[in-house]
Amino acid sequence: MSKIRAVVVDPNVSGRLALREVDAPTPAANEAVIRVAAISLNRGEIRRSTTAEALWRPGWDLAGTVETPAADGSGPAQGTRVVGFLRSGAWGELVSVPTHSLAELPPSVSFAQAATLPVAGLTAYHALLKGGSLLGRPVLITGASGGVGNFAIQLARLSGAQVVAHIRRPEYEAFVKDAGAHSVVIGEDVSAASEYGPYHLILESVGGNVLGTALGLLAPDGAIILFGTSGGNEVTFNAQRFYGTGGASLYGFILFHELQRESAAVGLKRLANLVQSGQLRPHIDLEADWTQIAEVAQKLLDRGFPGKAVLHVTN
Repeated sequence: MSKIRAVVVDPNVSGRLALREVDAPTPAANEAVIRVAAISLNRGEIRRSTTAEALWRPGWDLAGTVETPAADGSGPAQGTRVVGFLRSGAWGELVSVPTHSLAELPPSVSFAQAATLPVAGLTAYHALLKGGSLLGRPVLITGASGGVGNFAIQLARLSGAQVVAHIRRPEYEAFVKDAGAHSVVIGEDVSAASEYGPYHLILESVGGNVLGTALGLLAPDGAIILFGTSGGNEVTFNAQRFYGTGGASLYGFILFHELQRESAAVGLKRLANLVQSGQLRPHIDLEADWTQIAEVAQKLLDRGFPGKAVLHVTN
């Protein structure tokens, strides 16, 4: 097969995303060729698609079946069901994935469930690892109605934390409580979260005034893990209160950086096993055929739903 279909940026179509024929992948020795069954969307790659050059191929999350195993003998065998992660280009019929970014799926985990795990699941997993033992400790998760937030609530609860979720829209209160939040703070202002603090760990993705306030909510030696600024890039905070807390820290989190320390395969395997055991429940709000990529991507940018969107890759 010399050509396959893949999602590419096309500036001439509405939504800038479309299916087009591209060259079939030519794998490196440590890469397996995966026949993709399902993909999941994240705002970061969609935002980049709005300004990227023509024919750029977005896509981080994928799940499917090994078509051709890696030539160097690493990774899963032909026919193995897998979940995988790529830095770009995951949204195609066939893709080459380094074996260190693939994990075999347990039998009961669907392709749709698996496709939600790479970016959202790994971000929550690695961010929470920064807090060490969470048993009995208060953890605040801002922007908790998103895909990362939903996984973070569940994983923090599994770790024994006292989980406080911050959301900006009251209609998502039941959503975060169902995920396992012990307490919920609603609104543009996160200061009400002080009632449940001070916090050993804060997972922050809003920025702006929320981050400015959160910096004053840490316990001594507590940490904020910052992985997004959906509410604003400029931050004003009380510096004296922050340093006066003693040992408080602000950590800039980029998933690609974290995966240099521990391969994606490790975290993906752990997350998939938690889904298999029923301890982790991916929340999929929207499923569609991948021919609807532009429409679904716009809904995600417009925050038309919490949780995750999954597209099925059909022939």
